Amino acid sequence: MTFHSFAISMGWLAVASGIFGTSMQLRRVRTQGVEGVSLATWVLFVYMGCFWITYGFVVGSAEVVLGSLLILPMQLSILFRLAPWRRLAVPARALGYFTLCCVVPTMLWGWAGGVFGTGIAMTINRAPQLIELIRHDDASGVSSASWYIGALGATMWITFYVGADLWAALTATAFAGVANLSIASLATWRHTQFRRNMVAEEVFAA
Repeated sequence: MTFHSFAISMGWLAVASGIFGTSMQLRRVRTQGVEGVSLATWVLFVYMGCFWITYGFVVGSAEVVLGSLLILPMQLSILFRLAPWRRLAVPARALGYFTLCCVVPTMLWGWAGGVFGTGIAMTINRAPQLIELIRHDDASGVSSASWYIGALGATMWITFYVGADLWAALTATAFAGVANLSIASLATWRHTQFRRNMVAEEVFAA
């Protein structure tokens, strides 16, 4: 197997991991609610997913297109449960941020500029979720497994982008992957802390 064919395989595995990870987050939101889930983060996921779908068509990559297109319905379902119409200022600010980081650089410097801007946006995009995890003890709506899978998927995408010579996309994904891993680790700590508190309360009650 050549490295090119290996990289293509990693691209399709990354698509599959994105579907699996997002479905896990959707299931957690359905069963445990949206406590600790950031509206700003998921609004930006939808905006940037649309950007990556367009970029995939431009560079002629089915993997890039499907990597965002197949998870878009699940992202929209999570977003619906967060009721963005109740806080319209959040998606409005997110749209302005997306335009500044992604649309404007694309218009000024082409798709490479837009992708670099998206890398910055995707990294900062995780900040609201990190803040939510820091502020709230109860992170029951956040699936740490889905974020770990996101970090693994980022590694697969990086391998694919090396084979496809898409260096701007590689850089953008690397930054987002580090942010994914940070959220996963913090969510894991919150879940562990919550379980320990529950056990302590049960022991005290007994």
